[in-house]
Amino acid sequence: MKLSPQWIRDFVDVPGDDRRLAEDLTSIGIAVEGISGEGANTVFEMEIGTNRPDAMNHYGVAREAAARFGTALKPISVSPLEGAEIPAAASGTPFQIDIEDAEGCARYTAQMIRGVKITNSPEPIAKRLRLVDQRPINNAADASNYTLWEMGHPTHAFDLDLLQGGKIVVRRARDGETLKTLDGVDRKLSSEDLVIADANRPVALAGVMGGFATMITEKTKNILIESAWFDPVAVRKTAKHHGLHTDASHRFERGADYGATSLACALVAQRIVQSGGGELDGSQIDAIARVLDQAPVVLRVSQVQRILGPGVETHEIVGILKRLGFEMVPEPGSPPVFSVRIPSWRLDVEREIDLIEEIARLRGYNSFPNTLPAFPGSVVESAAIAKQAKLRSSLLGLGYNEAVSLTFISHADAETFSSAPVVELRNPLSEEAPLMRSSLVPGMLEMLAYNLNRGTENVRLFEMGDIFEVSGPNTVERGRISMAATSSVLERDLPQGLVLEKGRGARELDLFRAFKGDVETLLDAFEHQSLTFDTETLDYYDPGCSARAILDGSLVAYFGALHPQVAAERKLRQAIYLAEIFADRLYRHSLREVRCRPLPRFPGVERDFSFLFRDSVTFAKIREAVESLGLADLGSFAPVEVFRGGSVPPGQYSILLRARFQSRERTLREDEVAESSSKIVSSLETLGGTQRA
Repeated sequence: MKLSPQWIRDFVDVPGDDRRLAEDLTSIGIAVEGISGEGANTVFEMEIGTNRPDAMNHYGVAREAAARFGTALKPISVSPLEGAEIPAAASGTPFQIDIEDAEGCARYTAQMIRGVKITNSPEPIAKRLRLVDQRPINNAADASNYTLWEMGHPTHAFDLDLLQGGKIVVRRARDGETLKTLDGVDRKLSSEDLVIADANRPVALAGVMGGFATMITEKTKNILIESAWFDPVAVRKTAKHHGLHTDASHRFERGADYGATSLACALVAQRIVQSGGGELDGSQIDAIARVLDQAPVVLRVSQVQRILGPGVETHEIVGILKRLGFEMVPEPGSPPVFSVRIPSWRLDVEREIDLIEEIARLRGYNSFPNTLPAFPGSVVESAAIAKQAKLRSSLLGLGYNEAVSLTFISHADAETFSSAPVVELRNPLSEEAPLMRSSLVPGMLEMLAYNLNRGTENVRLFEMGDIFEVSGPNTVERGRISMAATSSVLERDLPQGLVLEKGRGARELDLFRAFKGDVETLLDAFEHQSLTFDTETLDYYDPGCSARAILDGSLVAYFGALHPQVAAERKLRQAIYLAEIFADRLYRHSLREVRCRPLPRFPGVERDFSFLFRDSVTFAKIREAVESLGLADLGSFAPVEVFRGGSVPPGQYSILLRARFQSRERTLREDEVAESSSKIVSSLETLGGTQRA
């Protein structure tokens, strides 16, 4: 949100310029993300935590600045309106406020004004509203908006003459009732909706938006100002039901100040009368359905010093909390103990540790020395943490950047990327993503699309996290690792001139093998007897460029090119190579111990073998056949080139294999190399291969 430093300075005298103010506010957790404009037009771009609705306004930030600098906070006062009050209601009958739902509305304060002229707001008010991106409307609406941005409490103004029956009723809507809101939308209400009604019908969604039928227009002469405290849960449910998010609901959902209703109502009334004339009809009507009084919190100085250090003195603790509006009542005890009364605007403070956090942030986190926490015994590092650290360092070394995606996915993503039962949220933050993720793939694809759509073509990302599945009556979390790379970054990193396979689609297979090498690097960090690959993959992989990894008989990974149809649906402008690693299964294996031996002193000898094989014969089978020979001097055996098409019959491929023989004890003789080569040829022919000249 945007706030004006000049407006903040109306309530507190702070040293230094606006940049110094921004830095000091940020240091105590009231973050200023950016500064724009100059002089009186300077604006702070603020990032206020959702638990701090008290600071989502100029007076709240001024309170924080006063506490930070140890200066006085000027109170908000209402000037007396001389001769502007009618002694009794003009109708002779007092206006009635009925709160039928005490849980939804604890307090409702109202003020009537008669003889008002609806006109434009004074320029100082309009200018300040424009600074915080609020469009001036008229003097009544602007008085409400100005008060909201000044002190943080939402209010609303009704055309008094359009309210039927001389009363306001705060209640739940009745099924079948409708309300046309200020945005011109006819809304069907349910019994879950908290509404403001007159004697006959709903006239506003409580804490969310007013109604069209009673809005202020140029014809309005008489006004009823509403200033209330609505329950955060009730407002959240109503706003969510109707898909609305307003400045008022944003604050009510997070907890408004119960004690501010009267002052906010008086401020709005004062500004309307000053700009549009009129007279107050009687005094405020303050209906209280229940009193909100937070229980005092016990604060032990010994606990503060245990957590923050012995250097935090008692007088400093008292000074900080008093400047923030907390009332300190000493209790018997040594070291000192206080019963702390919480101000009505700080609904986020409920426990002793919350008070300690307030002391820490106002004192300044940088003022505490860096120390390790005290603990008994020795440090024990979890084996899973060590394995995770190894994988993370390996992925970073391979050029992948760590990313974090949302934990929620849509029904469509669950159907596409998961076959296991999914966990559905009862109260999701978004209707578009109401499920706990059952795969890391949707989030990974979203992050890739975000980068590609902003011109970043060469992308390598990985994510380590949990997925959630239904297991009987319970929900289980399973560790997963997702990694992905764009075709352009794999292409860029292939050695120049390297061709592993020739023929149609060969380059895609080269990129797949390059990506497969990254997966193998990760899996090879763990102890195992066998690591094999087959082509039984999932539907969202390209069947010609994908595989799964089997480690000691257990499935540990799927990987390969994303299916072109899935990529097209997500508007991915490049081929994507994706891997899903089952971390919970992989972590059952120990990390491989580092073993080293000296380099051989004797020269090696290489021999090439060119064979024709059926497509069903994979290199894994070829390697297994050669390794089963148990050739002691065989140092390595790897493919050099694969070719399909041309003179090679359909359903077959030509492969050039290279074996390297080397002894660690002596120089090999030609006849020994020839004998080993002959065994390799015989083994490959037994496998169904045909040696090419």
